[in-house]
This record gives sequence, C-alpha cells and structure tokens, in this order.
Amino acid sequence: MSFDDAPVGAPKRYFDKHFKKEAAKLHPGEYFATDKDMVLVTVLGSCVAACLRDVRTGIGGMNHFMLPKTEKDPLSPVSMSARYGTFAMEILINQLIKMGARRENMEAKVFGGGNVLKGFTMNNIGESNASFVLDYLANEKIPVRAEDMLGVHPRKIYFFPATGKVFVKKIMQLHNATIVERESEYNLKLRDAPIGGDVELFK
Repeated sequence: MSFDDAPVGAPKRYFDKHFKKEAAKLHPGEYFATDKDMVLVTVLGSCVAACLRDVRTGIGGMNHFMLPKTEKDPLSPVSMSARYGTFAMEILINQLIKMGARRENMEAKVFGGGNVLKGFTMNNIGESNASFVLDYLANEKIPVRAEDMLGVHPRKIYFFPATGKVFVKKIMQLHNATIVERESEYNLKLRDAPIGGDVELFK
C-alpha cells in the first residue's frame, strides 16, 4: 500500500518460486501488512525498511521509506523529515493493530540506510534514516531484535511475518543505476510534496 493513497492500492503481488509462497514486493513509499504466511520483499539503498510483527499472532508488515532532504532545521521536531518518517511508521503500526496485532506484543527488525546516493556524503540521508527509525522504535518501546544498516551497499530483504525470519542479501555490484535513480527521484518527490494527514493510532 502507498502512503500517498492508503488504504487504496497494494505492492506488486506474485508467487515466489524459490520460497514457494505468495509474495509482495515493496517500492519506496509503500507498506504492506498481512496475517498470512507469505514473504515481503524490498530492495533498499539509503531508504529504510522496518519489519514489524506481533510475536503471538504472527501478524506483521513492512514499510519502505525515506526522510526527504530538507533545508529546515534537521533537529526540529516539526521538520518535514520527522513528520514523514513518523507518518510512515504510524501508518504501518495502525494497520497492524486494525488487523488484530497488539502494540505490547510487537517486535521490530530494521534494515537499509546505506550511503548510496551521490551528493549526500556530507549530510548522509542513509544515516538520518537509520537514526530516525531506531529513535522512533525506542520511544515507542518496540524492541529491535535485529538490524543491518549503514554501509555503502544496497540490500535485498526477504521478511516472513508469520515466523519473523529475515534474509538479507547485500548487492555488492550494481549493473545498472535503478536503485539509485529510484531513490533519488523519490527523494525529490518527497522534498516538494506536502505530507499526508495525521494518523490516529488504535490503543
């Protein structure tokens, strides 16, 4: 599902022949929650994916988001970056709770935040993404059970919400610029676009 038009729409769905499971592939700005035994897949450069699940029910989901570059004070709690990142996390948590998950049973595994976008060396957007998601989860008291972030290589993530298992594949060589181009274009879109409305969380 897309942040911009949630709850309408969904990531690409297909049958993964290797894992022999239904799969959903997420692109930047998308999230997906499920109570089925399936696999959620995404490729991350400087973006971050938070994989959340209720350890008792197996209801889980993934998002794929980027904090847009902003000229505003990066430490401001009302900066566009903070608002967008919070929205990305809350909309996934909200959907999981609507499906029957309980906040107190949630755990997280987080990935991405690589330094793969040219021009962001001095103000690494990947580091900002990684710091944000860890701070957010700490504030929400959702324990992080595993993480693989930062570095200079993109990653392909396979998340199995029913069991909590995650496979991470480092992409050591890029034969094309698809990942970088996709995230660069997405960053520009976020920088110029208004942020969605507030998300009310179920208690």
